[in-house]
Amino acid sequence: MIHWSAEAHRRRLQNIGLAERSVRRALRRHLIRDYLPGQVTYNLGEYPCARPYEPSEADERLLDEYRDAGVELIQVHEEWNDAQRLFGGDKFSPVNPSGLRRFLEMAHSRGLKVLLYASTGFFEMRDPDFRPEWARAGNVLAEAWYQYARCSPVSPSWRAYLLPRLLSLMDEWGADGIYNDCGYNRAAWNQPPTSDEVLAFEERPDHDAAIADLLALVYAEVKRRGGILKVHFSGTGAPRTELRTYDYLWVGEGVQDLDAQREVVKHHGPYVIPGFDLSRAQPAGEDELYLHTIPYLQFPLLIGGQPVTGERMMQPGLEYQDEATDFWTRHMRAIYRYAQEHPEGPHSYGWWDSVPGRPDAKERFFHWLRLYGPMVTEGTWAYLEITESDLFRAKLPEGVVASLFANEELWLVLANYGRSAVEVPTRDTYTPVSLPGHPGTLFQVPARSLLILRRHEAG
Repeated sequence: MIHWSAEAHRRRLQNIGLAERSVRRALRRHLIRDYLPGQVTYNLGEYPCARPYEPSEADERLLDEYRDAGVELIQVHEEWNDAQRLFGGDKFSPVNPSGLRRFLEMAHSRGLKVLLYASTGFFEMRDPDFRPEWARAGNVLAEAWYQYARCSPVSPSWRAYLLPRLLSLMDEWGADGIYNDCGYNRAAWNQPPTSDEVLAFEERPDHDAAIADLLALVYAEVKRRGGILKVHFSGTGAPRTELRTYDYLWVGEGVQDLDAQREVVKHHGPYVIPGFDLSRAQPAGEDELYLHTIPYLQFPLLIGGQPVTGERMMQPGLEYQDEATDFWTRHMRAIYRYAQEHPEGPHSYGWWDSVPGRPDAKERFFHWLRLYGPMVTEGTWAYLEITESDLFRAKLPEGVVASLFANEELWLVLANYGRSAVEVPTRDTYTPVSLPGHPGTLFQVPARSLLILRRHEAG
């Protein structure tokens, strides 16, 4: 954008001017900066395992495919580290140091950034380094093979242990940032404090004071290193604070109702990256994921990388939760059984994937990313969920949401969340880009579908 011609700047300013004059009220206006919409959670391999993952030519080919499709950010979950200390490492070091370095080099050589999983709260309570005073009694997440204490954000000794190790993911291993699975539980404040906690802040229903302080410090250190911080707080939740605590917010784990999720997370500030939990949710098809996101300046996380085999749930010597009562044990073993019976697939690619997998997930992700990418380039002004404007010749039908994206081009997004097709008459002429069509001013929007239009310049 710095090197744009005067004509390019003129087109941008003219389109923004048209949007500003046309839109009187919207849920939010936002100037897009430093946004990487194409993001993939990348399964490296199994962990726990008999033998650590080893990047291969299959990863090279897959990274090429992602790069060519416009993906810019790869997120690696916890299989990168040795949290159970099976191979001489720990939660903050790789299960395969040379393998991790090779994968990072493979990604970086293609211009892809890589975030590594870590947590400012979760820590294995059977780890030899764990100290009971880090976590309040009973504040434990016991699932699958792990028993993770939720360590207190106001434990000084936990902070002293955590922070240098957390930042070693960038300093020592060369990650481009951190995916922080916060491991925070608001209900823990109802339990007696530990002997190590310093209760410096007042916790309120609208203010997560202690965790916000910790996250803001981590965010500042990540940005000092030129990195990216993604945060997962709860199913649809975000840190309740005015402090800047993340670049990207992952939402969706554990959520079944995608319409309800959309109505909550549309109020979160940018940038939300929905990681739809397809182990539970059952959308009508892949395109529904984009219906829930694109009108709100969101784009889903692709569950990708190498296929999950489920062998992580079958390793001898580990204590697993009862399959009858633990969802993740049951889900991952279902993946294992399906993979054994159907080695040809369709494969599952992560904890949040369906069983069996979704054969057209990647293709539809690539399709919508090709359409969405040009709409959200640097310097775009986004007008989300427009409620009063001069854009239309009649009131929008019930259940239809309109959003506008203004840069060198002017894009109008129409989302029909209703159960029947509607017609939308526009004042200006637009050309459909998400469905075949000719320039016009009257558009059919099928039920539960998304239509992306580009303003047509006469002549």
